[in-house]
Amino acid sequence: MSFLKIENVTKHFGSLVAVDGVSMSVEKGECRAVIGPNGAGKTTFFNLITGMLDLTKGRVLLEDHDLAGIKPSARVRMGMARTFQITEIFPDLTVRENIQIPVEIAAGLHLAPRVPKARRAELRARIDQLMEEGGLTRIAGRYAGELSHGDQRACEIMMALALNPRLLLLDEPTAGMGDDETHAIARLIRRIHREQNLTIVLIEHDMRVVFNLADKITVLAEGRPLAEGTPSEITANAKVQAAYLGGSA
Repeated sequence: MSFLKIENVTKHFGSLVAVDGVSMSVEKGECRAVIGPNGAGKTTFFNLITGMLDLTKGRVLLEDHDLAGIKPSARVRMGMARTFQITEIFPDLTVRENIQIPVEIAAGLHLAPRVPKARRAELRARIDQLMEEGGLTRIAGRYAGELSHGDQRACEIMMALALNPRLLLLDEPTAGMGDDETHAIARLIRRIHREQNLTIVLIEHDMRVVFNLADKITVLAEGRPLAEGTPSEITANAKVQAAYLGGSA
């Protein structure tokens, strides 16, 4: 049984076919990269997995549970979390407050009028843990909107982790970064993957990041599946070289 199974997923926008018959099986604990040229349908594919868009055809299954009709919020409760191409944080809140919100949501306490003292201590410890793991402790009191792009992305990733996901989807986590920030975020993702054995699916344009992180790679082109395999297999694939790796991203 695959942890995440995508079967013939298709999305039409009128006459435009944005995603066309994509299938993919991801095993528990795997790090899977989804790559392809601009306009290949990668983000639309993520939106179909997370329920932000309805399927035209096909199925998305999480541990053999068909997700048809299940809203994005319910998928989060089932263990699915994601980040976005454009970093989604609360810029007018501090880093600690940004982490606190999903921690309280995961604990079911975000609407609670009163929280017992012992429970508050547990939540503080969880927030401290996430900030330490994300390298955010040094900037805990700063407003998130003032941070560098790399620190904002790290904050967003840790906000997603605060929801206690079993499946983490990362949409271009290093987009717009210089080398130092790219390396820092790649190290963070690698550490999360290895230490927590978390199942990760990521969209990424930087091939250095893809080949260093991914166990397997799925390649899309014009909304269709082009190739799938290990990094070495994808590197040697002539179709991938012609469609993506050998051309501009």
